[in-house]
Amino acid sequence: MSRIGRLPVTVPESVKVDINGSEVHVKGPKGEMKRTFSSAMGIALENGSICVTRSSEEAPVRALHGTTRALIHNMVTGVSTGFTKVLDVDGVGYRVELDGKKLVLYVGYSHPVVIDPRKG
Repeated sequence: MSRIGRLPVTVPESVKVDINGSEVHVKGPKGEMKRTFSSAMGIALENGSICVTRSSEEAPVRALHGTTRALIHNMVTGVSTGFTKVLDVDGVGYRVELDGKKLVLYVGYSHPVVIDPRKG
């Protein structure tokens, strides 16, 4: 059994999940997502969590098991909390600072590197 595929996906209270066969529709405070998965995967909502099962032990079906669970988990995370990117600068002589909305990086060049972050 897939180590990733066997884990249930916990659904927060703020997220609504509709499952129609192999189509999953997830709606939350940050938006909504809809995706159709392979019919070889069994997707069920049980006790506030989504469980993914596979229909056979064939190699292509086994490969889809963990992928399907990971995609559903990403859908739930995206509509509930959104995604963040954490920047960790490690080393001697490196420095990062926020100047208003601009990110200023001092990473060994003769000049600072200024980045205008995208919205969101």
